[in-house]
Amino acid sequence: MKKWFFLALIGLSSHSLAQAAHIADDVYVFMNSGPSNQYRINGRVTSGEPVEILDRRDEYVQIKTEGGRVGWVPAPFVDEGVSNLSRMPELEAALSASRQQVEAQKQEIRVLKSSANSRLQESQQNQARVAQLEQEIATLKTEIANMDQSNLMRWLTHGGLVALGGVLIGLLVPYLPRRRKPRNDWF
Repeated sequence: MKKWFFLALIGLSSHSLAQAAHIADDVYVFMNSGPSNQYRINGRVTSGEPVEILDRRDEYVQIKTEGGRVGWVPAPFVDEGVSNLSRMPELEAALSASRQQVEAQKQEIRVLKSSANSRLQESQQNQARVAQLEQEIATLKTEIANMDQSNLMRWLTHGGLVALGGVLIGLLVPYLPRRRKPRNDWF
């Protein structure tokens, strides 16, 4: 009974030390039955295959494959974490989504550039119209100033003519023959 308890305790302790890892993405490696290449080859583990690290000794790592095989492989051939091979579909989906987002943003940029160009043309047309209107205003102000002077000169001329006419009439009226009133002595 103690023997079974001891074996269960060892099994639990080795399982609690297990660490997720994978075989490096650019190799396939042979598993040995012990921590060196002097031990018998148990099988082959392919690149990117997920494994659990059970133990480490010198330059070798004891691993357990998903199929349940246990063996030792050189430590440089084992990388911790999830392999790029298993992450590939997720990365490709993210890349596809990013590409779609980039295309959508490119389309939005095209629309915004088009809108900006039309706004720029509108702005240039408005500036030209403003310049034309300012020139028209300056012309009208000049015409108004000239009209004021013209009106002033006309009023002065008319006033001068009326005054001259009044003076002439005033001078000529005394020399005009008068009608004689019939004499009535009744009064």
